[in-house]
Amino acid sequence: MSHFSIAGMQLSLPCGDNLATIGQEIKNTKKRFPWVDMIVLSELCTYGPEKKYASTLPSKAEKFYCDLAKELNIWLIPGSDYELCDDEIFNTTSVINNEGVVIERYRKIYPFLPYEKGVSCGQDFVVFDVPQGRIGVAICYDLWFPEVSRELTCLGAEVLIYPTLTGTIDREVELSMAKSTAVTNQCYVIAVNGLGDYGNGKSIIVSPDGSVIHQAGINKEVFPVEIDFSVVRRNRERGIHGLGQPLKSFRDNPIKFSYNQEKARKNSALSKLGPLEVPKS
Repeated sequence: MSHFSIAGMQLSLPCGDNLATIGQEIKNTKKRFPWVDMIVLSELCTYGPEKKYASTLPSKAEKFYCDLAKELNIWLIPGSDYELCDDEIFNTTSVINNEGVVIERYRKIYPFLPYEKGVSCGQDFVVFDVPQGRIGVAICYDLWFPEVSRELTCLGAEVLIYPTLTGTIDREVELSMAKSTAVTNQCYVIAVNGLGDYGNGKSIIVSPDGSVIHQAGINKEVFPVEIDFSVVRRNRERGIHGLGQPLKSFRDNPIKFSYNQEKARKNSALSKLGPLEVPKS
């Protein structure tokens, strides 16, 4: 069996404790679609994007989601929360299996700087296994950096999941990135955006050949889809439409990329750019 069903949950949630609302939405979704194996929520959905809600892990929210996952026999990626660790804050998502166990935590590698101030960069890439295949997880702005998706792909990810919170006019750009990320890595891409005060929706699920399986609108929506890991494997083996096989070319080409190292980037032409700060009038 190569099928695994994932439902994205695009909700409008205010800043504050949304646990009760989200919990009920998850229960309703599992009741309506009992065949769904995993539910994915949007970035910072539980409390909103205010750092005053940052907490150490395991937190009240994480424990709540663990109990719910076990009760409903469902995998959960409950968006993300601000995690307090010593003197640092990270934007962190938990991966919870259907037994209610946190099997991974991912810290956003690329906070949305200079706007997401005071958030530290994660350092670790996260992939995890479900019975049918391997999934990678990143968060929102990470989508803008192809190095992240390629690293996850090299670690074996066949589905890339991005909890997202975009409420700005560049959402259309992100939709193009989701499609290009899927086709260049020959994998499924699922980006679940929020609504309301902070998000403008348009969540998206893309297949390994770059075609859109579903794009949500700008209203509340739950969108379940059946992922077929064998489609990923066939695309990677035979090529997109029997044509391009980019992952094999990436594997086999002997070129060494100079700017993978921090020092090389600092000394590159990018050093001529100004500081990373909010533009002034």
